[in-house]
Amino acid sequence: MDSLTESLLGQDRPRENVLFDIVETVRHAGQDDNISGLVLSLKKMPETNLTKLRYIAKAINEFKASGKPVIAVGDFYNQSQYYLASYADKVYLAPDGGVLLRGYSSYSLYYKTLLENLDVNTHVFKVGTYKSAVEPFTRNDMSAPAKEAATVWLKQLWGAYVNDVAQNRGIESSVLNPSADSFIRDFKKADGNLAQLAMQSGLVDELANRQQVRKSLIEQFGGNDKDGFNSVSYYRYRADMNPEPNTAKDEIAVVVASGAIMDGQQQRNSVGGDTTAALIRKARQDKDIKALVLRVDSPGGSAFASEVIRDELVAFKETGRPVVVSMSSLAASGGYWISVSADEIFAQPTTLTGSIGIFSVITTFEKGFNKYGIYADGIGTSPFSGVGAVTGLNDVTKQAMQLGIENGYRRFTNLVADNRDLGADQVERIAEGRVWTGQDAVERGLVDTIGDFDDAIARAAELASIEEYKLNWLEKSLTPAQKFIRDLGKRVMVSAGLDIQSIIPEPLVPVATQMQQDLSLMQQFNDPNGYYTLCLPCQVQ
Repeated sequence: MDSLTESLLGQDRPRENVLFDIVETVRHAGQDDNISGLVLSLKKMPETNLTKLRYIAKAINEFKASGKPVIAVGDFYNQSQYYLASYADKVYLAPDGGVLLRGYSSYSLYYKTLLENLDVNTHVFKVGTYKSAVEPFTRNDMSAPAKEAATVWLKQLWGAYVNDVAQNRGIESSVLNPSADSFIRDFKKADGNLAQLAMQSGLVDELANRQQVRKSLIEQFGGNDKDGFNSVSYYRYRADMNPEPNTAKDEIAVVVASGAIMDGQQQRNSVGGDTTAALIRKARQDKDIKALVLRVDSPGGSAFASEVIRDELVAFKETGRPVVVSMSSLAASGGYWISVSADEIFAQPTTLTGSIGIFSVITTFEKGFNKYGIYADGIGTSPFSGVGAVTGLNDVTKQAMQLGIENGYRRFTNLVADNRDLGADQVERIAEGRVWTGQDAVERGLVDTIGDFDDAIARAAELASIEEYKLNWLEKSLTPAQKFIRDLGKRVMVSAGLDIQSIIPEPLVPVATQMQQDLSLMQQFNDPNGYYTLCLPCQVQ
């Protein structure tokens, strides 16, 4: 199971789809008489959200329930890797390695001074005290309301992580959440050796180098002709899987909305308004489909595209068939907008949702152009003629933008009130751009039930009054060139177990990831009205 979530296959498919591939494969292996155990080699797995980790852990527990052992091996474990490793029957760690637990945080880059130095004028229009997505453009630090809100859900996420791992390892929660003084005291006791610290803290079962681990695995599972233990890689095993065909006639459609919500047709690693609406429409036109489950893993994005998707879901509901939303790690802002009209909404306790607010950011460059002797001038037929990046925004345009944003906010809150059977005052108290965990969202009426994807599927079947069914995963079709690249990637992984991150030096992976996220942010701004329902602080580190 090396490099599970950032494989070559994962580059042309949403991360949610890769997650389901992993879970399906582990579950299949648990029922396969030819498989005698599961070895978790996770060194290339990047940090991953806790909600996804819990779903994989559920499959690992099911595998263990079959009576087969689960072994975790690693030189070092980052926080996500160790979470999964804690579910193993035995955890090996290299004598010079370590377990690196940093806790959860929410950090952003702030550009106010940079933009001022570049003579860029930033015009911000928003509604919501806690709608902090605009702060990187208007501040050099996180505001007090944003810190207040983030502190609440960060503590809840970390508490869930600590409780899960402590229970798995049979240790006190304080071991995983020491004070600074306690950590230094224990680290001194371990002579500054991270591996020894992990051992004495009960995080691992045995310190062993690679040769020792190899010999131990050979003793447990037998050897092969390559001086290793009898094993099959995750990639090869998945490629050779041959599950029994499901002959049920009734279907439950699954549409995955993973990534930023953008207007129009988009690629498979984002949520295109037109693309996703077309998939829902396809489900509506298929009489064999008796229910639809929308799997949401999105921080939001274009308000216009969000409404296009929601409107198509309403059309599906009007046929008398149920719509159930399964929230993954994140279904905030626009991600909540597209969820709000479902018959029932499922979320995990560690899901981040809510962030009911709206904003617009417009940058103009007239000051910088003027500084270097470039001016724009002319004449138009209305107060809005000539308004643009070089000429700037006049007062009428600014007033109109703010009125439009306020209208969008009322539209959003009215949708929540009408679809969730909440009063206007109730919605206002839980809106204002504030982020809630799934558990808090249930208590406030934004979510119906705590449950994972499996629970959402079961509920959709119940609402549709069907007992035998199969899942119909609706995805945007690949072009012939994309199919060729995907299939080539599969063959490469099967033969070599390669991961795209393997070509990036490990110390640079966090920097590359941050740069990718920042570039992705710029690409998300394509709403035709310039109105966005996006939750930037929801990116947990």
